[in-house]
Amino acid sequence: MNLKSLAQSLGISETTVSRALNGYPEVSARTRQRVLEAAEQYGYRPNPMARSLASGRTNVIGIIHALVANDLADPMFMQIIGGMVEALEDRQMDLIMAPVSPENELRSYEHMVKERRVDGLIVGRTKLYDERVAYLAKQGLPFVAHGRTRVNEPHAWFDYDNESGMRIAVEHLLAHGHQRIALMSAPIDMNFARQRYDSFQSVMRDAGLQPNPDYLKDNSNDRRGGYAAMQQLINSAHPPSAVIVDNHMAGVGAMRALLDAGIAIGQQMSIIVWGKMEDSLAGYKVTTIEQPNPDLAGKKMVEMLLALQNGTPPSELQVLWQPVLLAGETVNQASI
Repeated sequence: MNLKSLAQSLGISETTVSRALNGYPEVSARTRQRVLEAAEQYGYRPNPMARSLASGRTNVIGIIHALVANDLADPMFMQIIGGMVEALEDRQMDLIMAPVSPENELRSYEHMVKERRVDGLIVGRTKLYDERVAYLAKQGLPFVAHGRTRVNEPHAWFDYDNESGMRIAVEHLLAHGHQRIALMSAPIDMNFARQRYDSFQSVMRDAGLQPNPDYLKDNSNDRRGGYAAMQQLINSAHPPSAVIVDNHMAGVGAMRALLDAGIAIGQQMSIIVWGKMEDSLAGYKVTTIEQPNPDLAGKKMVEMLLALQNGTPPSELQVLWQPVLLAGETVNQASI
């Protein structure tokens, strides 16, 4: 059965059937349900090549991703991707992920744009000044940046409020009497890490405390880095009484280092980790700065990308969600 026959069997136009099958919002839910049920009953499957030629779209969204070792073991990353996939599948669209080496990342963007392999892109791990965002903002291909950047060209972005989350974390420790507070962060050329790093120092100074340079470890974004950085803090001449880890993958390594050193977590040293960790990895209810609903965040970015395709200006698609603190057992009153 072809599209024309399906439309005739339902007594509605081919255009309406096509729009229903492709998830256009102007089609009523009742009509869409009728069309989908009939398509299932008659075994109708749209011709993807014909559909692409007719619409001028590939019905594919892309992510070019410089994969690191921890990505596929990162539950938050996989939840975001899962949300994107679910949102696209509801619209009979696909997501492709192109793994690349960091040195060839921009070239891969150029190839993707020139050959028009996708209808739009999600750009992750934004940097302070991100050449990928600067390039795409001039090319006309819809894209959403997952994270902010200092690129001035108007572009759509989705992010969590890194400054606010860090303020919540520091103030929580200050309220428990901690003053010797360390920060373990991802490399600060990454925009999220820089925002959290700057916010940490600002909140500390607002409290009348000068951040100790020896307590700032700014190259920890995986388990190994978190473990090594925590060992340095533990073995310093004057260890901190509390540590904030700005990403959950390093948080797992930091917790492991504390356990291996026999330190009573929450008693001898308090810790807050940004991002929910797997309970089985740490064995503690860790006090966490959580970025809620990563699956819904993935869906939101897809919705923003589709809005761009339908003509919404990028400046109207800049979304900031708020992190929250989940109190656990790893923060207690400072003993000194």
